[in-house]
Amino acid sequence: MFRMRRIPENKLKPYSKVGGLTIIMHFKKYFVQDIKPGLQVQDLFMITQARQALAKNGPYWQLTLQDRTGEIQARIWSPLSSRFENLGPEQAVHIRAAAQVFGDQVQLNIEDMEFVRYEEIDLSQFLPASSVPPEELHQNLLAFLQQNISHAPLRKLARKILAQEDIRNSLLKAPAAKSIHHAYMGGLLEHTLSVCRICFRICDEYPDLDRDILLTAAALHDLGKAREISPGASRSYSDQGRLLGHILLGLDMMEPFLARAKDLDPGLVLHLKHIIISHHGELEFGSPKRPKTKEAFVLHFADNLDAKLNTLDQALSSRGDPREEGGYWSDYQRSLERYVYRAVKTPRPAPAGSGKVKKEDQCLLPLKE
Repeated sequence: MFRMRRIPENKLKPYSKVGGLTIIMHFKKYFVQDIKPGLQVQDLFMITQARQALAKNGPYWQLTLQDRTGEIQARIWSPLSSRFENLGPEQAVHIRAAAQVFGDQVQLNIEDMEFVRYEEIDLSQFLPASSVPPEELHQNLLAFLQQNISHAPLRKLARKILAQEDIRNSLLKAPAAKSIHHAYMGGLLEHTLSVCRICFRICDEYPDLDRDILLTAAALHDLGKAREISPGASRSYSDQGRLLGHILLGLDMMEPFLARAKDLDPGLVLHLKHIIISHHGELEFGSPKRPKTKEAFVLHFADNLDAKLNTLDQALSSRGDPREEGGYWSDYQRSLERYVYRAVKTPRPAPAGSGKVKKEDQCLLPLKE
C-alpha cells in the first residue's frame, strides 16, 4: 500500500517554477555518514534494494537506503511491514527510525515510513558523485587527449566519439561500476581520465609503446558502461548490459565513427579493437580475448590498478576520516576477499618557506650577546 507524503509547507523551500507550479525541495538533515548508534533519525532516503523475509513474529522488509554519502541497512518489522506491498529501487521515502548496532554494523529499525514525490527532493542529495563535477572531468579528458594524441586521425576519432551529444550526456551521469569501484555519478569519467593519465606515464618509462593508440583505447575502453549500468540510485544493469556487457556495447557505439574514419589505417583500427576487448585481462573476467600486444597489457594493468586503488579508498574512508594519519582497518571487502588497512604514513618535511623549523635543525647553544 503506497501512501504519498506531503511535507509540511514550513519545511519546504521554493526551487523553481514549472508550468506555473512551484517546485519545492526538502533538504536533508541526517546523512548516512553521520548516523551513529542510538540516534533517532527522521529524514529522507532513497531505497536501492528491497527484499521481504520471514521472522518468528511475521514477515519483514530488508532495505538498503542510500544518500550521497553512502548506504545503510534498514529493517521494517511486523506488523508495520504489512503496510507495504511493493517496495523497490529508486523510491524516495521519509522515515522515522532508531539507529542500532546489528552484528558489527549500524542498522536502522524503521518505526514509520512514507513515500515522497521526486518533485519534493533534490536528487543530488541522494546520488553519490565524483568530487570533481562531471562536466569538468569531461572537458579535462578532451583537453588531455587533444594535447597528448599526436596522430590526427586517432585524435579526431576520440574527440568525435566522446563529444557526440548522446554519448556525452550518458557519460556525465554514468558510474564506472555497480558497487565495487567508482560507483557514483561521474565515476566513469573519473576512472577513464585516471587510466589515461596512468598509461601516459607508463609510456614515459617505456618509450617503445605506441602512446597514441594506447591513449585512444584508454579513453574508449569503458564506453559501453554508459549503456550497461543505470545512472540512478540503484545502479542496476540494463537488459543490453546483462545480455551483451559493456565491452561489446562499447564496440557497437564506436562502429559508426570507425566506419566514417576513412583516414584511419585498418591495422590501427584492428589494434584499437583488440586493446579494448582484452582490457579485462582473462576470459574468466569477461574479456572476449586475452591481451596479445604490449599496449593491451598496459591498458589491462592500468585499468585494474585504478579500479583497485579506488576500491581501497572507498573501503578505508568508510571507517574513518581519510585525513587521519592511519592505523585502522576497513570492514571486510568481499570484492577483495580481505580486510584492508590504512597504514601510518612516513612523515614528510615541512614545505620550504612554511615557517616551521624542525627541532633537529635548531641550534641548542646559547647565542652570544
